[in-house]
Amino acid sequence: MASIFSKIVEGSIPCHKVAEDDKHLAFLDIQPVSLGHVLVIPKKETDYIFDLSEMELNELMAFSRKVAIRLKKAVPCKRIAVSVIGLEVPHAHVHLIPINQMDDCNFSRPKLKLSQDQLATVAEKINQIS
Repeated sequence: MASIFSKIVEGSIPCHKVAEDDKHLAFLDIQPVSLGHVLVIPKKETDYIFDLSEMELNELMAFSRKVAIRLKKAVPCKRIAVSVIGLEVPHAHVHLIPINQMDDCNFSRPKLKLSQDQLATVAEKINQIS
């Protein structure tokens, strides 16, 4: 069964896309822990990040780095935190989270409630960075 992320890749579920190449997709998390929280995924459905080949993992991280550099320019923060948890969706993914303090990437606290318009505005801001 296709994961929700595979359905996003195929276009049957919309997303607020911030980057894409032939193998990867980055989009805003709809339940962010911090403003600008991005998910980066391989387009190839793979359940667990360490099931990716070494080359696929390296490519995913290189793509994530490019997104993180743009994200930091678009969303004021001290750092972009990187988290790989992998329990929420059975599809390998990396969380990129703008942070100013450690608690900004606390997945246990209540998620931000952003409208589709607010998410679109954040995505547009990220997409304007080259």
